[in-house]
Amino acid sequence: MRIGELAARAGTSTRTLRYYESRGLLTARRSGNGHRTYDEDDLRLLRQIRTLRDFGFELEETRPFVDCLRAGHPSGDSCPASLAVYRRKLAELDGLIGQLSAVRDHVAHQLSAAEGPAAHPRAPAPRCDMTG
Repeated sequence: MRIGELAARAGTSTRTLRYYESRGLLTARRSGNGHRTYDEDDLRLLRQIRTLRDFGFELEETRPFVDCLRAGHPSGDSCPASLAVYRRKLAELDGLIGQLSAVRDHVAHQLSAAEGPAAHPRAPAPRCDMTG
């Protein structure tokens, strides 16, 4: 298939495909007239890259998964290098979750403090000694 068809089937642009090629993640073959040609294996690589990118992986983090598929493995995450990337990403996400949890706790505390007595409807209303 040519680059336009691959881009359409992968849900990306031809520009992105050329960029992936320049980064060594995608390898185009050339037809007799010089057009880039691709096959179903290339589409599989692109789907793996896209899935990982959608989950927040940097482009370079996708390389071990691509290499794993190119080596003939049934999935991009069946190689030790891919598993190492998963472990690093999971640790990164755990750290971010911890940071977000701390920020959430701080915001909740600030909200509670800002609402003051209105946040506690059971608290008695202040008495006015002037009205008797």
